[in-house]
Formats: sequence, structure tokens, C-alpha cells
Amino acid sequence: MLGSSSTTVKNLPLKKRLCFLLKLVCFVSSVLIFCEFLIYYVVIFQCRWPDVKGGAHISEKETSASLLKAIILADTHLLGEIKGHWLDKLRREWQMERSFQTALWLLQPDIVFILGDVFDEGKWSSPQAWADDVRRFGKMFRHSDFTELVVIAGNHDIGFHYEMTTYKVNRFEKLFNFTSGKLITRKGINFVLVNSVAMEGDGCAVCRTSEAKLVALSHKLNCSQQKPNHSNKRCSDVEKLPASEPILLQHYPLYRKSDAECTGEDSAPPEEKNILFKEKYDVLSQEASQKLLWWFQPRLILSGHTHSACEVLHAGKIPEISVPSFSWRNRNNPSFIMGSITPTDFSLQKCFLPFESRVFTIYCAAGALLVILVLAHVQLLTPPFYFAQRLISKHKAV
Repeated sequence: MLGSSSTTVKNLPLKKRLCFLLKLVCFVSSVLIFCEFLIYYVVIFQCRWPDVKGGAHISEKETSASLLKAIILADTHLLGEIKGHWLDKLRREWQMERSFQTALWLLQPDIVFILGDVFDEGKWSSPQAWADDVRRFGKMFRHSDFTELVVIAGNHDIGFHYEMTTYKVNRFEKLFNFTSGKLITRKGINFVLVNSVAMEGDGCAVCRTSEAKLVALSHKLNCSQQKPNHSNKRCSDVEKLPASEPILLQHYPLYRKSDAECTGEDSAPPEEKNILFKEKYDVLSQEASQKLLWWFQPRLILSGHTHSACEVLHAGKIPEISVPSFSWRNRNNPSFIMGSITPTDFSLQKCFLPFESRVFTIYCAAGALLVILVLAHVQLLTPPFYFAQRLISKHKAV
């Protein structure tokens, strides 16, 4: 059987064999181009910026002028030289690069926030390894001058509190122009950047500096909002900021017992939801959380760290959104948040990226079809029509 098949293949005209080979190459190339390039456009093209009204007293023109389009993502975890396998690096970084570049091209955001754990090994990487990680980050998350990139420190960037050093903090701050207690104001909207790793409350040097900046910034914001409990005397020499209530951006979530109340397809798996969180490790301590809420009275809190989605209400009125990981290494269904924000209002919408399981299914289906085509071409696989015809002939003979 095999001998006759190989003879048949040899007898096929060269032109016919080359034509079949060309078809196979086109088929394989088409699958690769779709799964590694076009699929990001197909999926992200379906995402839309959410609508925000901004108040009935504001005209449509004024709302458009004060509307800030922000993309928020978290926990990219670029692999380092110690734990990162080269193939894993290649795959994950290509996925994140294509997703980010496609989102920039299709959605045209004004600003992008990354909520910490940009690097996976920043907490222990050598200067050479850090430089290599930074180079790869710059390539993946390159952006035009029309889009601003703001990065928050996470525990994998500078270490957990017991690993955090002034050197690591300064290295990160120098790269991303980040300081805890820094205020970014865009289109009259106040964003407060928090180094949540430094909210340990034990009086360490980095913690003291960070908290002092946050307290000073809180005073400025409260004076700018002209709250009754701040006398004119206390606020007379304070630089006035836009009166918009701030949005907190940080890596650790504020204190919550667990993810038991979190819902949605990208929330924590059922087996993990009831695991109690450890303060100062999984979430901020209750004390640090209360401080931030009391200092800033934010209208929205955005955090990462857990790699899963969650929405929590603090004090019954302040929403916190935990943003899932942007890396397929941590999730089958990564996503990012699209925010339409004005000085008085905001609206958020989630944009899911291609599910890795679906990409894998496409590859498996294409591989199976490819095998069938090759076998049919060399006549090792009998076409169904001829197979049925042969069975009928045998039946009649009997």
C-alpha cells in the first residue's frame, strides 16, 4: 500500500506538486498571519469608548473639550533572565506588544496608565538585566507624542516592603518619572499616583517620605475644593489645583477580606475566591486604606496586583476597580479598561483581548485540516465518496 502510494506521488507532474506545495504554504501563512497579527485588530476593533454625560449644565462642545480618553492596564510582568524561558518571553511579549500597538492605533487614547508590576524581576534584577528589561519594555510599549504613558510602581518592580531599597525605588522613579504622592492633572482631572508598597506604616525612610508627600498633596486638594473644614487661613498660601475630586492610581488594592464578592468572567476562579487576603501582601492594611480614603476622598480608585477583576464599594460610595493582568501568562482572557473621564464624571468599559484558548483551537483545527489535505493528496486517505463506492461494490459482490 505504502509502496504504491509513493509511486503515485513520484508520478505526479512536477507542476502539480509545486502547486499543491504553494497552496499549503499559503494556508499555513494565512493561519499564522491571522492568529499572530490580524486577530488583535478583529477583537479590539469591537471595543468602544464608553459615553459620559458630564452634567446637564455642560454643553456638548465643552464636554468634548474636557473629555479625557484613558486606557488602564496592569501587571504586564515582563519576564527576566532568572525565571524567564526564552520561548515564553518571545510568545508573551509578542502578544502584549501586538495588543498594545493595535489598541493605540485603533482607539487613539490620550493617556495610558500601567498600574505596576511592569517587570517580573525588578525586585532582584542586576543593572545589566534591568537595562535589558527596560529596552524590551520600550520596544513593546512605544507610543507617539500624542499619547502619554504613566507607570505606577509595583512590588515586582521595586520589591515587597522587606525587599524595597532606596536604590530600587530611585531606579524605577528615574526611568518612569514616578514619585509616590505625585499629582497628574490633565484636562482639569486630578490623578494621584501612590506607591502602595511604601504604605507599610512602619516608619521606614521610603515610607515616611511617601506619606509626607501624600499628606501635603491631600492638603492642597482639599483646599482647592474649598471644603468647610479648611479655614481660609490654612489654605491662604496653598497653590490652588482644579477642584475635581481625585482618582487614585496604585498597585495594591485597598483592604478587602477576599474576592468572594467579585463577579464577572475575569474575576478570580471559584476555588480562589474565598481565600482570605493577607494585609500588606495581597492588599493594603486596613489602617493604610483608611488613611488614603480619609486624605483624598477619591471618586474612583484603580488598582492591580491580584491579576483578576473585582469591583468594590468603599464606605458605600467610593468605587474601586481591580484591573486584571494584561499578560496571557497570568490569564487566558487578559483585558484592559477604557475610561472616558471628565472633571465631574467618568465611565469605564472593559476591552477583552483574544482568548488564548481560542487561538490554540484555531491552530489545532488548522493543523488537523493540514494533515487531512496532505494525506488526501498522497492518496493515503481515501476521499469519502470513493470509500462509500467501494463499500457498495463489496456488498453487491457478496
